[in-house]
Amino acid sequence: MMNSVTVSAELGLSLVVPEHGAVPLVASVDYCADDPYAIKMSFHVGTDEPVEWIFARELLAAGLEGPAGEGDVQVWPEDADGSDILNIALSSPFGEARFEAPLSATAEFLKSTYGIIPAGSEGDFIDVDSELDDLLWQA
Repeated sequence: MMNSVTVSAELGLSLVVPEHGAVPLVASVDYCADDPYAIKMSFHVGTDEPVEWIFARELLAAGLEGPAGEGDVQVWPEDADGSDILNIALSSPFGEARFEAPLSATAEFLKSTYGIIPAGSEGDFIDVDSELDDLLWQA
């Protein structure tokens, strides 16, 4: 494992509520070199603990360009020309939610993650033998 280098940012989002408009909220996004494939997004919804989702960095990057994702997480840019909106749809057995995030701020965050680990080289930063030893030791 690497030294735990992280990149974090806070994004002002809107929770899209059908027939009621949008509800503003803040989400923290984190990228850690110890888990080079993943982005953690924590939604601060007024409870003691944030609601956390973890999904692929590659999914977020693809969603900046066009529709990406299947199942629980889907990401796509707004269709309107010149729009600075990135749609993020999340679903679970507990419900569904769609958020609008600032596309440019999300892209800047993603760009900063590539400063730690370039796209496509994530596998170079995982010690598979050490990970397997940890799994076997816990079993």
